[in-house]
Amino acid sequence: MKETYNVLFLCTGNSARSIMAEAIMNFKGRPNFVAFSAGSHPSGSVRPEALRQLQAAHLPISGFRSKSWDEFARPGAPKLDFVFTVCDNAANEVCPVWPGQPMTAHWGVPDPAAVCGTEEQVEKAFRDAFFLLDRRISLFLSLPLSTLDGLSLKKEVDKIGRQ
Repeated sequence: MKETYNVLFLCTGNSARSIMAEAIMNFKGRPNFVAFSAGSHPSGSVRPEALRQLQAAHLPISGFRSKSWDEFARPGAPKLDFVFTVCDNAANEVCPVWPGQPMTAHWGVPDPAAVCGTEEQVEKAFRDAFFLLDRRISLFLSLPLSTLDGLSLKKEVDKIGRQ
């Protein structure tokens, strides 16, 4: 098994879902996984509701920023092993496509930032997104990476995105 895997979570705005996924993976996946997040059209800020959800789960909330996925295509950027898009095609979002060699999968999650309603409804949307990401990341971390060939691993990460 490789010593450390770099994982990039992509979304359009990099303000909520991809940020929460980065935090979950960095907490649950340490020391074997290092996570990053980015967006195709970053909003420029992290949603406070996402940070509150991370805080409620007792995860670190400092150091997050909304950034472009271009940062990970520059010379000197971390070599990526996995790239997961977490934007939800059903909501007609434009998901970035990552060029290159990392294994990719689409793990669509409904956008909690798009929910309009009461404070409780918005909070529930962020909580639901967090728990869906948490479950998928836990499933991913339970995969026996050292024993799966590339095709089998691809099938597994795609299957996780449908759960």
